[in-house]
Amino acid sequence: MTATPTGSPAPVAKQRQGRGQNAPAVSEKVGAAAKLLPVSSDDKIGRDLTRPAYVTYGLESNVYAIVGLTILAGIVRLFRISHPAQVVFDEVHFGGFASKYIKGKFFMDVHPPLGKLLIAAAGVLAGFNGDFDFKEIGKDYLEPRVPYVAMRLLPGILGVLLVPIAYITMRNAGFSNTSSLLAALLLTFENGSACQSRLILLDSILVFFTGLSAMMWTDFLSNQDMPFSFTWWYPLFMTGVSIGLAASVKWVGLFVIATVGVSTIQNLWELLGDVKRVSWGKFIQHFLARALCLIVVPLVVYTFMFQIHFSVLPNNGSGNGFMSPEFQATLNGNAVTDTFKDVSFGSKVMLRHGATNGGYLHSHNHFYPGGSKQQQVTCYPFRDENSSWELKPALVSDNGTFVETAVEGFVPIKNGDIVRLEHTATKKRLHSHDVRGPVTDNENHNEASCYGAKNFVGDTNDHFRVEIVDGKEIEGVKYLYAIESKFRLIHINTGCQLFSHAVKLPEWGFGQQEVLCSKNGRKTHTIWRIESNVNELIPQNSTKVNYAKPGFFAKFGELHKKMWTINAGLTGSHPFDSRPDAWPFLRRGISFWSAKTSGPGQIYLIGNPLIWWTSTVSVLLVFAGAGVLAVLAKRKTFTIYPYGYLAAATRSTSTFVLGWALHYLPFFLMGRQLFLHHYFPALYFSILTFAAIFDIATFRLPQSTRSLLALLIVVAAVYVFIQFAPLTYGTPMTKAHCEKIKWLSRWDWDCRKQTDGEAALPAPIAQGGNEDVNENQEESSDI
Repeated sequence: MTATPTGSPAPVAKQRQGRGQNAPAVSEKVGAAAKLLPVSSDDKIGRDLTRPAYVTYGLESNVYAIVGLTILAGIVRLFRISHPAQVVFDEVHFGGFASKYIKGKFFMDVHPPLGKLLIAAAGVLAGFNGDFDFKEIGKDYLEPRVPYVAMRLLPGILGVLLVPIAYITMRNAGFSNTSSLLAALLLTFENGSACQSRLILLDSILVFFTGLSAMMWTDFLSNQDMPFSFTWWYPLFMTGVSIGLAASVKWVGLFVIATVGVSTIQNLWELLGDVKRVSWGKFIQHFLARALCLIVVPLVVYTFMFQIHFSVLPNNGSGNGFMSPEFQATLNGNAVTDTFKDVSFGSKVMLRHGATNGGYLHSHNHFYPGGSKQQQVTCYPFRDENSSWELKPALVSDNGTFVETAVEGFVPIKNGDIVRLEHTATKKRLHSHDVRGPVTDNENHNEASCYGAKNFVGDTNDHFRVEIVDGKEIEGVKYLYAIESKFRLIHINTGCQLFSHAVKLPEWGFGQQEVLCSKNGRKTHTIWRIESNVNELIPQNSTKVNYAKPGFFAKFGELHKKMWTINAGLTGSHPFDSRPDAWPFLRRGISFWSAKTSGPGQIYLIGNPLIWWTSTVSVLLVFAGAGVLAVLAKRKTFTIYPYGYLAAATRSTSTFVLGWALHYLPFFLMGRQLFLHHYFPALYFSILTFAAIFDIATFRLPQSTRSLLALLIVVAAVYVFIQFAPLTYGTPMTKAHCEKIKWLSRWDWDCRKQTDGEAALPAPIAQGGNEDVNENQEESSDI
């Protein structure tokens, strides 16, 4: 008998007539029937075919296991979750985002909104008003009465529920109760997972929805004998919902879509070959059902999360500067008000740069330390009096002397007009000349400055030509309009164009964005718009304009472009960043928190080495075994045709390995800053793979022997978990113990502050704990 494709899990063994009888187990598989090899009675589980497999397992055969695992996971994951009573690591970000949700203030983050919305909801239910800002690691929670425990409980409870989900997933995939318990217990006593799920972080939420997706998908695959029934539709639909929710927490959730997608292709390929039972019409129905549930449903779920996101963030906030003025126009409290459309000489305007988040053309009474040493011109993201410029006509020559032309009446500015821009606050004019820029020092970029003095009207280096790049002509003429017109300012004497880019000036320039006059800069970076237009000569009944407010999908698209751009730009270094090759063998951890004055405790994200290394080896064994068998089959030296249990178990194991590969290998393509916590979804699948390999390797053994081996593995994992528990929970340990568990030289937690004698419970947490920030700590941003 030949093996079936890898798109379906191991079929669930069913007892013959009469539960509790030790009758031989029989497997049903898609496409062809095959009898299982004899297995232990541990595998003979009853199943009610009128309900989803997970319901049957959860409420009938395995209810005690699920309840017991949940209680045990709750004890392990939630133990002393209130410690430390200070901001830890990326609680700076995700707690802060929760505050902004509660206040309704728009912010920018590289992650989709679901995880942050759930954390904010937990805070609201606990009475949090959003006044606490989470801005520093080590900041005290107790004095301002922040309900941080409730907020930590949200990822904590999801981390607890992941344990029974792992058990049910293994059972759905047809593996024995022993191996399913093994997977769940290894996940329970995995230090890194326990550490992550105890804090206000997104990774526990992400892995929960990833695991839920895998559970529902394996449930669907185990119901292939009942197409289009409720027990078939329900897990298929919930798979779509779950992967939509996973992608709505972090974009890493897209990898579970890829995992289910590949498995779906394999599953459809199997159906395509079942010509006896699946007609072309039936196959099309199967295809459309999967497309609906696995493409449309996730897209709807993902999009709906952003609808909620926009709805609860209606007000101006710290994220305004990242978005276009059209996007900002949709926010309450937006600084851009209706302004007169027609622009004329004498108008006092504010010019916004079009291509960057730098903001408005700006000057102030400070000077360049080099170059011309004239007054600085910058871009500044906020409107103030230093962003106001008066549009004046060009100078004219009177017997060799430049004089100003008086503005008489309303004279609209049109394409090709020459203007001078006088800084309203300092009365100096926008100026350029053949002097290199203050930071970007090359021959293609001239300095832009403000120049002028009392009784000096300026010179032609103050002259700029208006070049309108869009807009309709009226009787052959393009007029300059506020808001609507996009235009360039071209320097008359040198031909360079007023330009800005995302380069910040040093401290002497207050970190504001550099403005230059560029000869060949990117055209998009030479575009400006007038956002405010004030002129006493404009009739008060003249037309006023404002930015057109975009609809939901326009905002959705713009936000995603900005998220992608910012995410790709996170290329800086961090004391605890790491590359993907270090993750499977746990060569690098992350220091989360260290108490300096309130005791010797520290939290360091490090996994259970025994679990990490054995699960990694199990994945590598699968690849190695597949390679060896492929070579032997090609050489016709030895050919194996798995059937029955082996074929089914191999299919399920390959699905887990696929999940590991698709959640791990893509990180090698990313040049951005990465951390150990990016590996946790892949770790989940590697633990399932280890338990599956255990099941395959021991399925012929007596049940007592199999259970004893599993127990020994769990006992070893628990022992290692206890050794590393002080780093997981932030509890004290002796210096000797701290040094002893540094199994690898790159594990760099600090043992200097640990106790010399017996470890004791931590001292009470000091209030106002800002001084407790580890000097090596920095904020991190992740995918």
